[in-house]
Amino acid sequence: MFAVEQELAQLEEELSSQYGLARLKPMLALAWHLRQRDPARACTLSLDAAPLLALLPEAERRLEQARCQLIDGEAAWLDGQLDAARALADAAWEEFHRQDDSIGSADARWLRAWIEVDRGNAAASDAELAGAAHDVWRAGDRLRADVIDAAAALFAVFRNLHSANERWGKRFDPAEKGLHPAAAGWINDYLGTAAFQASDFGRAIGLLMNTFEAALATGQVRRAINVATNIGNAFTSLNAHHAALEWMQRGLDLARPTGWPMSIGLALMQTAETLRQLGQREAALELLHEALATLAPMSGSRAYAIALEYEGDLALDGGDYPAALASFARLEARGEALRQADFQSGARRGQAHALSHMNRPHDALDKAAAALALAREHGDSYNQIAALKVLAEIHARHSLPGPAPLDAPSPALHYLRQAMAVAATIDGYTVPGDLYDAVAREYASVGDYPQAYDIALRAGAARDKTHSQEATNRAVAMQVQYQTERAKTEGEHHRQLAAAEAKRAEVLQQTSATLEHLSAIGQEITTHLDAAAVFRALDRHVHGLLDATHFSIFLIDADGSSLSCAFGVEAGKALPATRYSLTDEHANSARCVRERCEILLDLNAGDDMPNLIPGTLPTLSLLFAPLLIGERVLGVMTVQSLQANAYRERERLIFRTLCAYGAIALDNAGAYLQVAATLKALSATQAQLLEKNLELEQAYKALEEVSLTDQLTGLRNRRFFLQHVDADVVMSLRGYDDPLRNGAVERENAPGKDLVFFMVDLDHFKEVNDLHGHAAGDAVLVQMQERLREVFRESDYLIRWGGEEFLVLARATHRDDAKVVAERIRQAVANRDFVLPDGTAVRKTCSIGFACFPFVPEEPRLLSWSEVVELADQGLYLVKRSGRNAWAGIYSTPEARHEGVFSRLIHHLEQALTDGEARLVTNVDEVQVAAGAKPRRLVLATDKVTPR
Repeated sequence: MFAVEQELAQLEEELSSQYGLARLKPMLALAWHLRQRDPARACTLSLDAAPLLALLPEAERRLEQARCQLIDGEAAWLDGQLDAARALADAAWEEFHRQDDSIGSADARWLRAWIEVDRGNAAASDAELAGAAHDVWRAGDRLRADVIDAAAALFAVFRNLHSANERWGKRFDPAEKGLHPAAAGWINDYLGTAAFQASDFGRAIGLLMNTFEAALATGQVRRAINVATNIGNAFTSLNAHHAALEWMQRGLDLARPTGWPMSIGLALMQTAETLRQLGQREAALELLHEALATLAPMSGSRAYAIALEYEGDLALDGGDYPAALASFARLEARGEALRQADFQSGARRGQAHALSHMNRPHDALDKAAAALALAREHGDSYNQIAALKVLAEIHARHSLPGPAPLDAPSPALHYLRQAMAVAATIDGYTVPGDLYDAVAREYASVGDYPQAYDIALRAGAARDKTHSQEATNRAVAMQVQYQTERAKTEGEHHRQLAAAEAKRAEVLQQTSATLEHLSAIGQEITTHLDAAAVFRALDRHVHGLLDATHFSIFLIDADGSSLSCAFGVEAGKALPATRYSLTDEHANSARCVRERCEILLDLNAGDDMPNLIPGTLPTLSLLFAPLLIGERVLGVMTVQSLQANAYRERERLIFRTLCAYGAIALDNAGAYLQVAATLKALSATQAQLLEKNLELEQAYKALEEVSLTDQLTGLRNRRFFLQHVDADVVMSLRGYDDPLRNGAVERENAPGKDLVFFMVDLDHFKEVNDLHGHAAGDAVLVQMQERLREVFRESDYLIRWGGEEFLVLARATHRDDAKVVAERIRQAVANRDFVLPDGTAVRKTCSIGFACFPFVPEEPRLLSWSEVVELADQGLYLVKRSGRNAWAGIYSTPEARHEGVFSRLIHHLEQALTDGEARLVTNVDEVQVAAGAKPRRLVLATDKVTPR
């Protein structure tokens, strides 16, 4: 239902590495979990999946299309297009219901519930949540069950806190271990809202902050916006208005970029209410009008009702009683539709205030009485007190007949005494000073001064207590803020430590790989004996490894007093010839020679560049390094970029290494030129003989290269493999214990590296030659080598073993990864057509066998590499026998070293295949074969093969 960021990163990586139909699963999963993080991209991914969906069986395709409709429906809901969203959710639900997909049905009902929330249809929303809960409990999906039940509990709190706690209070345990962050977030949301409604604001803030973090972590952006404003409201109730504004602003900052009207409107109107309580009425009114305009398409929602209540309160504060009356009248209608008593009661009290000030006392009295009756009906003591105070104020302002029976000297005193009586029934409730003041005034107005004095004293004591409570509230707010900031700081510190450690490991890995790569480059560069060839090689590798808009090489002239540009390229064009005196104070290249050290210049755009070569680009990052041979300086290399700060430590290490190789190669080239000049002084006969020898040597090298290369595919051949495999075997065994010495090869702790031999054979290749001719077969083989190159690294050996059979030696590959590589080979062949010379497309598959070296199946020795190749061939044979288009891998466990185990295993499996029992070859089989008194095990890992 929801995913954390790490899971999204894994999906992104999986999507980028898959091809064809294999992309569909990560593509749809990513679209689903981006539906609030990035709705536009989610819809785009959903649309891109359509061609792949057409390849699925009809039932599966229709289910996935329904899931895509939910993604589009959620985007429409967020944009306030409620009718379109409902139509998409209904269509998806119909398909899920038709195929009895309970999870899909629940997700469709979940979306429909929120659509109805925004419409203000509370009954329909409750029904959808109840249906969704039934679906997920039937499906056994704990995460969805927790989320949906917590949402239902949350809505119940708004209707009646007491009954909600009775119904849901024992359902959840927020401290339960293993809860998904999304489930924990919704449970905390219910508990925090319940605490808020019970005026336990400090506890509410802590719980809602947990909800906010969980919502962001699981991609529930709209929920995070709502919760941020609720946290702000809780801080407002604690008189911590600045903290409240910070959270309101946080919600608004999240909402505005989304463009979602409900989220923006909610954040605007909550911010407006906080500003109203701070006395900033004009700013509050401006935000409130914007909020109401934004929420107008969803005028039936709870958010719109809250905005109406705030608008009415703001109008009362400003003395605009007709506007207040209109706002509260609209609020009453919304409260009736939503079936939420807090809105109904507040709306009637607000209307009573406005009517009283508009000199309509009888209408005011009716509204206040209705508010009191509603509060009594719901057992709401706080709203009873508020309604009784309004009734007292109306009677104090107007001469009206009192209620019957009247149990006080005046009607106002009658209602105030009732308010005091209700207050006495609330545990821990502090009667506010203004209520005592009102009672004291009424006693004074009827001439009961002793009683008025006594009440006035109690009013003072109440104020002292209230002030103490307000101070406590502010302390609670400060404590919550402190704890929150401390937790955030500690969390950020741990995240930074983890990120730094991950970065360090990444840098070490990159550095190791870079040095290995540079070593190979150095071998290439230093083999050249011609300066022009050295320049070209350096240019190619500089541009391959660094951001290099400009690259040039300056060499010291024969007179030793100047530098000349021997090679220069900028933005793909050759640079003009340039020469500098070594004493030139403005030339960075001359300075680099004089100081014999690296120079790095990082400039800013617009900086004065007096050293800029005429006709060249204004680069911002300039790196110079001397070409040194011992104490001798040959010249300078420079690389420059239009990007600022392009050359950090890693780039400088690479450039420094290239300079070292370049200096050696150029020095060798210079020495070779001297030798060549000496040869010219020899007799013509000697020179001719030397030239002939050179020609013969080059011809020999060319023939040698031809002899090691398959002429059709360009891959190396068997002869090349035999020349090089022994060296790789030695490297693989380096650091391993001798099995003859201590009887064990501890694979996991040894510093050596695995070798994996893959035997790959095209299935039914002869059909291509027979049906389309040998030219078509050659084309298929050429395309086959291209697909193998896509799967393997440059450092791996790709060998044309013979005919349509290929051998691949994957170097430094862990045996646990071999299965993944084998599957990638199979998909690379099976998922795309081969194109013949006449344009015909044919679909082929391949069979793969692999085995891992070192291999220790029997005592007292390791298998040789050639025997391991035979094992890979046995795996290929097993696949061919079991239906093709699959892979089989054979490798040993440390225990499986008894004489004859492997041969028995192969015989056992071959016999099974001969008998038609191909079911024995499954995803991972552990086959036990008796060997003497002690059984030993070998593991055969294969792709699933369908029985013939």
